[in-house]
Amino acid sequence: MSAPIPTQVHYHKKARELELGYANGESYRLSIEYLRVYSPSAEVRGHGKGQAVLQVGKKDVGLANITPTGNYALKLHFDDGHDSGLYSWAYLYDLIQHREAYWADYLKRLEEEGGKRESLGIELKQL
Repeated sequence: MSAPIPTQVHYHKKARELELGYANGESYRLSIEYLRVYSPSAEVRGHGKGQAVLQVGKKDVGLANITPTGNYALKLHFDDGHDSGLYSWAYLYDLIQHREAYWADYLKRLEEEGGKRESLGIELKQL
């Protein structure tokens, strides 16, 4: 069975949540922090098993833009500059269905590695 395709996508800027609405009337809100730390990009997931890079300091990240990619995915442009990785409908639905387990795993890994959800300071970008 393929994943359902959202009929509505809405970014709640103040709450920093992405809402996905479906034809059956269900809707789900995912925090932008959650979406950022589980980015499907190679930069986050690595290029193979065991190469994932733990994302830290993403608690206050937001979205700068959202662009559809064909009829199968969204590209999320985070305000920390990260914009690689395509969030397919199947991947987004997987994040919805396993949110509690994935989030608990992320918090456990943060604790084990001494990472923090809070930003360590102002990120400067050189031009």
